[in-house]
Amino acid sequence: SGNVSDEPIAYRNEEARDRLSGIADFFLLHDRDIHMRCDDSVVRVFQNRPYVMRRSRGYVPFPIKLSFDLEMILACGAELKNTFALSRGPYVFVSHHIGDLENTETLLSFEQGIEHFKALFSIEPKAVAYDLHPEYLSTKYALSLLGIPKVGVQHHHAHVVSAMAENGLDGEVIGVALDGTGFGSDGTIWGGEFLRANLRDFKRVAHLRQVPMPGGSMAVKEPWRMAFAYLFEAFGDKAMELDWIKRRDPRKCEILRKMIKQKVNSPLTSSMGRLFDAVSSLLGIRDRVNYEGQAAVELEMAADSNVKEEYPFEIQATEWPMIVDATEMMKGIVQDSVRGLTPSFISAKFHGTVARLVVETCRRIRSESGLERVVLSGGVFQNILLLDWALRGLREAGFDVYTHHLVPTNDGGISLGQAVIAHRRCFQCA
Repeated sequence: SGNVSDEPIAYRNEEARDRLSGIADFFLLHDRDIHMRCDDSVVRVFQNRPYVMRRSRGYVPFPIKLSFDLEMILACGAELKNTFALSRGPYVFVSHHIGDLENTETLLSFEQGIEHFKALFSIEPKAVAYDLHPEYLSTKYALSLLGIPKVGVQHHHAHVVSAMAENGLDGEVIGVALDGTGFGSDGTIWGGEFLRANLRDFKRVAHLRQVPMPGGSMAVKEPWRMAFAYLFEAFGDKAMELDWIKRRDPRKCEILRKMIKQKVNSPLTSSMGRLFDAVSSLLGIRDRVNYEGQAAVELEMAADSNVKEEYPFEIQATEWPMIVDATEMMKGIVQDSVRGLTPSFISAKFHGTVARLVVETCRRIRSESGLERVVLSGGVFQNILLLDWALRGLREAGFDVYTHHLVPTNDGGISLGQAVIAHRRCFQCA
């Protein structure tokens, strides 16, 4: 079992010799062929229960059983941490972890997996669901299928419905979907979303204030760019006088400043994942990442869970959807850094603020809607410290709170939500 980074596991002898010859010194082969590649599963423990990060070997192909029947539907999932799903009756067969659909080898594994599951469970889909992002390979695959109805599903709606489905929920809920990247229905990059959602539709009722991503995808790989963007949003041109910026390459900072001001290659995002990246860089924890989510993971690991202080933030309810503004929080983080407070203290204070932000935004939504049920989903909730504090705060505020326990809260659980939404839109009245 082995693979080159970002490629699927090599599981045939000749394939392994060919693809891994530059890595492995020896190969241990067997005359019993492997029929299907399958990665290891990964879980964390939360409140004495497994909290699944990657659902694969040992879990798949055991189905997720729902409280209602679905038509035969193929859900193609997202791009990162991809899984697909096929439904039949009350069962949704969520695939093993395919990986990030960013190259031909992984796309081939994705296509082979779909055909394998279709044959294994005698499923011939009557509809196909896909993510709205037009450049995802999973989306392009779905749109290439002929003679079958196609249903585009918004990324964060799929996150919320995924958690609803595995918890047996119907009706309307407050959905809190916090992640790194998801294509919004307005064409911008979402990721800090509060939705009024049911199994068919949703309404965006609040979100994190949008900031530019200077360099687009480069801002994901280099979190210091997001830190610069947030500082520029908070302090304007005076940000160039801050010590954090003065310690950096002045030429690069000037380029970023011009990109943001002139709106060149700086798409707007409401992503909570990018806010975590920014804070990680501001605290000197991680300026560049080697894997997806590294800056946020290391920020969580740095936090002192004994700290109970929080930063200020603002919820602007004059607009609809409401805007959750982190500007004052960023100013507070800068002030604490100047005062010499430790990264572990500031990280914990930041985590506590995000948890409180979730609770207070849900309170505002409840006062407007009367909704008492809150569903938490999205890759940011892989952060156990944040999940624990948000869960406690919401329950203390009187909410019924639901989280993932059968499929990942990250994009590995998206396909389940897509399948349910596609069924409701194609085959069942609202």
